[in-house]
Amino acid sequence: MKITIWGNELPAWTSAAALAESGNHVKIVTGLDQAGNKNEIAFKISNEPGLQHCIDEAIRSGRLQSVTAEDGLIPATHIISLNPDEYEIAAQLAKDLAVKHPSNLLIINQSHFGVGSTDKLQELLYEPYNQALAYLPDMLAEGSALNNFKNPETIIVGCSNDWALLNIKALMRPFSQSLKQWMLMTPKEAEFTKFANTGMLALRLSYINELANLADHLEVDIEVIREGMISDPRIGPHYLHPGCGFGGLHFQQYIEGLSELMEVNRNSKLLDTVLAENEKQKEQPFRKLWRHYECDLKDKTVTIWGLSFKPGTASIDNAPSLKVIETLLAQGCKIQVHDPEAGSNIAQYFNNHERLEIVDCCYQALQNSDGLLLLTEWSEYWSPEYDEMLNRMRHPLIIDGRNIFDKEILHSLGFTYYGVGR
Repeated sequence: MKITIWGNELPAWTSAAALAESGNHVKIVTGLDQAGNKNEIAFKISNEPGLQHCIDEAIRSGRLQSVTAEDGLIPATHIISLNPDEYEIAAQLAKDLAVKHPSNLLIINQSHFGVGSTDKLQELLYEPYNQALAYLPDMLAEGSALNNFKNPETIIVGCSNDWALLNIKALMRPFSQSLKQWMLMTPKEAEFTKFANTGMLALRLSYINELANLADHLEVDIEVIREGMISDPRIGPHYLHPGCGFGGLHFQQYIEGLSELMEVNRNSKLLDTVLAENEKQKEQPFRKLWRHYECDLKDKTVTIWGLSFKPGTASIDNAPSLKVIETLLAQGCKIQVHDPEAGSNIAQYFNNHERLEIVDCCYQALQNSDGLLLLTEWSEYWSPEYDEMLNRMRHPLIIDGRNIFDKEILHSLGFTYYGVGR
């Protein structure tokens, strides 16, 4: 099948790579006025496991090409994978494609412009001639995007056209061999489902963090409480891990979109509160450090382990590390940081600040440190060499923003330990 994908974000490149690998001939348009190039590809996807290799192989095979917008109009099957604020671009694209392909035009909207947007785009086409537009929400998580696309458990399709649905199933057939279910619904219902799923995850994260903050005041261990909660089959463990806040670009955008929808239609502030409390939660590691040193951090050397918004990615979009580093710099601290992937992104974000040192070894980051702040739970941090840590640190203080360490062991070794709700 010949396909054009429009977009330059992770969902666009993931779809392009996976579809090309499965035998399709894919064109990708990364801008509506110029073609993308290999440097742009590397910038967007080099930190996503397996994706760079998959793209490189698809390019070498000739099944993936980065093209101009004019060349991108030629195929009759298209995937729109744009940012939430680019609806007008999508609308103009739909008009142009309707002229180019008077019949048998399939457009799959992978973007989340809001509930009802796919129906609005469909109105720009002539459905009796099979100019059809469907919604296929991306269910990708940064750090596992390619695997998510190639091995889905569920595929949700918002589609009201039988011809379009038949073609979508054919397109997705290579990735549906172990599928648990196809879920067919209207485009508006599929858009709302994407919003609802994201909102539920945010609510669970926010709730466990609120409980953890309360546990701090009540002097109980939130990990004991959490184990009791997840033992109830009605609740389960998913997204119930207290920490120093969630991040990520698209996750935040989807929650903001649903928050606006709820406020406009229901006058509800529920998700506004979730977003505001999450920003406060990102400050928790700093607050604990600040209180420990009785509000005086000037000239302290602080170590940070983990800079990306979650393990498995170099992305620092809305990461807690951004707010923590900004606050520590304002307090006059020297900061020594380590992350397996995101160090260069942080250096660039803070313009290579003279009091911010990026190091290649997590233990080197502890040299003469007055405290360690753990912000991202990369696997290499879970079982560190405690003797090495003690030997390097000036003050053996650990503030665990992800609750990955055993506090009893740390106390027995002579560390001062603060967790989230512990």
